[in-house]
Amino acid sequence: MSPSEPSNTPRVPKRIAAVLINSLKGGVVPRIGLPYITVGRKTEIAALLHDLDLIADGGASFRFLVGRYGAGKSFLLQTIRTHAMGKGFVVADADLSPERRLQGNGGQGLATYRELIRNLSTKTRPEGGALQLVLDRWVANIEKAPDATAALEAQMAPVEEMVHGFDFARIMRIYYTAAGGDDERRSAVLRWLRGEYRTKTEARQDLGVSVCICDDNWYDYLKLFARFLKGAGYEGMLVLIDELVNLYKIPNSITRQYNYEKILTMYNDTLQGKAHYLGIIMGGTPQSIEDRRRGVYSYEALRSRLSEGRFAREGLSDMLAPVIHLNPLTYEELLVLIEKLADIHAGYFGYERRLGTEDLVRFLEIEFGRVGADTHLTPREVIRDFIELLDILCQNPEMVMEELLGSDQFATATSGGASGEAEQPGQRSFAEFKI
Repeated sequence: MSPSEPSNTPRVPKRIAAVLINSLKGGVVPRIGLPYITVGRKTEIAALLHDLDLIADGGASFRFLVGRYGAGKSFLLQTIRTHAMGKGFVVADADLSPERRLQGNGGQGLATYRELIRNLSTKTRPEGGALQLVLDRWVANIEKAPDATAALEAQMAPVEEMVHGFDFARIMRIYYTAAGGDDERRSAVLRWLRGEYRTKTEARQDLGVSVCICDDNWYDYLKLFARFLKGAGYEGMLVLIDELVNLYKIPNSITRQYNYEKILTMYNDTLQGKAHYLGIIMGGTPQSIEDRRRGVYSYEALRSRLSEGRFAREGLSDMLAPVIHLNPLTYEELLVLIEKLADIHAGYFGYERRLGTEDLVRFLEIEFGRVGADTHLTPREVIRDFIELLDILCQNPEMVMEELLGSDQFATATSGGASGEAEQPGQRSFAEFKI
C-alpha cells in the first residue's frame, strides 16, 4: 500500500491513540485500545476464550503464559482482559513484585490481594476501581426482585457453603442494609473487602465480624468473590497475575516453596472443581517457570503436573495444556502491526502518512538484520524503535526514512550478511514481501 492509499485501520479516538503511542513507546502495555493494534495470537486467544466459556458455565481454569521479556505475555494478558470484560466478566489483575507475592508473613500475599481488588474492572469501568460499582449493581438487582429478602438469601446460600462463606455472606448483608443510606457502614464494608483492616478487633468494632482478610486466607475470599459475582449478574471472575519472575528471584528457598505451594493450591482447586466461576492466568518467563533449581518447576508437585508430554515439540503446541508457550510474532504479523501504528500515529498528530509498505518492510529488514536479532529482538523493541522513528520523521518533515535507517544507530550486520537474516522457524524471508 502506498502512503496515499486509504487505510483499512479504523479511526482511533485521540484519547486512546495518545495512550497507545505513549505506552508502547515507554515499553509498557496499554490498558485500553488494544483491539486497534492486536495482530496474530489467534490460537492462543481462541484457547483462552474457550476457558471463559467454561468459567461462565460454573467451572474454573488455570493457565500459565510463558514467553521471554518483551515477547508479548503482558500484551496477551491485557487482550484477554479486554475480551473478558466485553463478555460480562469482572477482571482483576496484578503484577507481582518484591512487596507483592502469593504467600508471605509480612503482608506480601495480602498486598497482592489488595492490588487485585484495586484493579477490579468491568466493561463499564475498564480502568479499575470497580468494586463499589459491582456491589451497587448487585444491590440494584436484589431490589428489582419481587421478594428482595428471598432473593438475597437465595444468592447467599451457595456462598455460605464455602470456606469462610458465612463471614463473607454476613459482610454482604451488611452492605445491602447500609445501601439504604448508611454511608459510614457501607464504606467500612468496602474497606473490609479491600483487605484494609489490620486486626480482627478493628473489624469487630466497625462491622461486628471477628475476621479480616489476611495473608493466609486472601485466596479463599477471592474464590468467594468469584462465586458472589455470578449472583450479582456477571459471568464470573478472571484473575491475571503477571511477573512470576519475582517469585523466582526470592532469595530464600523456603519462602519460594511456600509461594509455589500457593500456586499448587490454586491449580488443584480450579482443576478439581473446588472453585467456581473463576479463571486464573499467570505470566512468566521460561526461566521463572522451567528452571528446576529456583523456578516453578523446582516444586516437584507442580513440575509433574505442568511439564510437557512426549508429543509436544516446536511448531506443534498443545493449546489445551496448562502452560502456553508464546511463539514469536511472524514477520507478516509484525508488518501488519507497524502499519497499524503508522496509521494511528498519523491520525493522532494530524499528518498524511508518508511511509508505504516498502518503507515498512525496509525498517523490519534492518531491525531483524542486527547481530543477535534471532535470539534477542522482541516485539517490544521493534515497536519502540518504530514509534521513535515515526516521532522523528513527524518532527523533521524534511528528513526521509532512509537517512535515519542508514545512521549509526541503525547500523546492522545486513551488509555483511554473515549472520544471515534472523528467520524463525515457519516464517518467510523478507524477500517475499518485496513489491
